[in-house]
Amino acid sequence: MADPTALDLLCARVPFHDADAPLRALVLRQLADTELHAALVTEPAGDRAELRMFDLPGGPVALAFDDAAALAGFLGGPVAHVSLPGRVLARELAEAGRGLLVNPGRPSEMLLDGAALDWLCTALAARPETGEAAPRRLTAPRADVLAVLAEPLAARLADMAGMVAGIALVGTAGQTGEGGHLIVVAGAADQDHAVIAKALAELIAFLPEIEGGVDVTFQPLALPPGAVRIEPMAPEPQPTAPSAGQGAPPRLRW
Repeated sequence: MADPTALDLLCARVPFHDADAPLRALVLRQLADTELHAALVTEPAGDRAELRMFDLPGGPVALAFDDAAALAGFLGGPVAHVSLPGRVLARELAEAGRGLLVNPGRPSEMLLDGAALDWLCTALAARPETGEAAPRRLTAPRADVLAVLAEPLAARLADMAGMVAGIALVGTAGQTGEGGHLIVVAGAADQDHAVIAKALAELIAFLPEIEGGVDVTFQPLALPPGAVRIEPMAPEPQPTAPSAGQGAPPRLRW
């Protein structure tokens, strides 16, 4: 077997279909950000490609691997395929009411039916809310929230290296005592605010629900004692967070 992929590593200890909800959500978030190689009936013609569908008891599914060589090996030889982000393939299949079989025979094997693809597309459609926030007192983040958010925030920040100088996570307390959390983004250019906020809102949508919610601000704030700062590990620019503007994928047919 080829070297394990990012999806394989996430499923190394617990298979996707045996995992708890937080781990399944983490795997699906990785799937959305992964380039998948989906089998086609024939080579693409211009900007059109026809996915090869496989009839399973739950209905027809497309077949995709995150390793093109693994796709050819599974089907027994060279195969026409299209390569595109998992989020794009998921959206196309969800809209058509089809399922998706990913990496059969590998640690990250998963069979996603229409409900799973709909959930993934809903999470990917998360958008940050805008508006004037009521005055809040800033506090240290709660330990349980830090345990859920710190590692995903660090990973997302690595995707945005060159766009963001750093991120801080703080707790908030409203005038009536309700508490939430706030992600404070530093060093982002105005024109990047929308894509950064979208990436963070998407990240939060894949995590377990956080009591009080999590907001995002680009305003320079005086951070309270106990605020958790996360800084990029590498200074050189890296690819930005995935967005809808990654070029036009082939038009898929069924």
